[in-house]
Amino acid sequence: MSTRIKRTSPQFVYQLRIELQHIKPLIWRRILVPDTIKLAKLDRLVQAAMGWTNSHLHEWLIEQRRYGVQNDDWGNSDVLEDRKFTVGAVLGEQVQSFTYSYDFGDGWEHHIAVEERLPVKEGRNNWAMCLAGENACPPEDVGGPPGYMDFLEAMRNPVHEQHLNYWRWWGGPFDPTGFSVNAANMAIRKLR
Repeated sequence: MSTRIKRTSPQFVYQLRIELQHIKPLIWRRILVPDTIKLAKLDRLVQAAMGWTNSHLHEWLIEQRRYGVQNDDWGNSDVLEDRKFTVGAVLGEQVQSFTYSYDFGDGWEHHIAVEERLPVKEGRNNWAMCLAGENACPPEDVGGPPGYMDFLEAMRNPVHEQHLNYWRWWGGPFDPTGFSVNAANMAIRKLR
């Protein structure tokens, strides 16, 4: 029988690369996360780094196990509560990649690769942070990958029949290449 020891100090920091699937050009982020955070907190970190607003449900698929918010009314009783599991306990040393799904209506899928598992060192920032990334996060409720591609096409072309509608909906111009690691880290810091 194993005894669970609750640690509050991280032993390892995971370097993760998050790639939004089915979108070109690639939208990605590289983040560091301590092994002691819960998957539910990792959800909020991914949201902050990517630029999502956490307006919809999410789910993790890790080693054929589903983690997320469990609700028997939704028929997802096989989903494990992500607030009960730490990143370190779920990823360990063996997991190389996993999937994060967000907004089941729009169907955003993120492939997350475990690039490194680094031992905690004094003098190094061992807290969650965004290291790098490229391209802007799609707007919420844009209609998933196909809706986002339609949105970009219309926003680029002032004579497109949907240009003005999207412009008003979004509230102005949209830069699909826009990404700031500083803005991502400010959003992450607000979660502490």
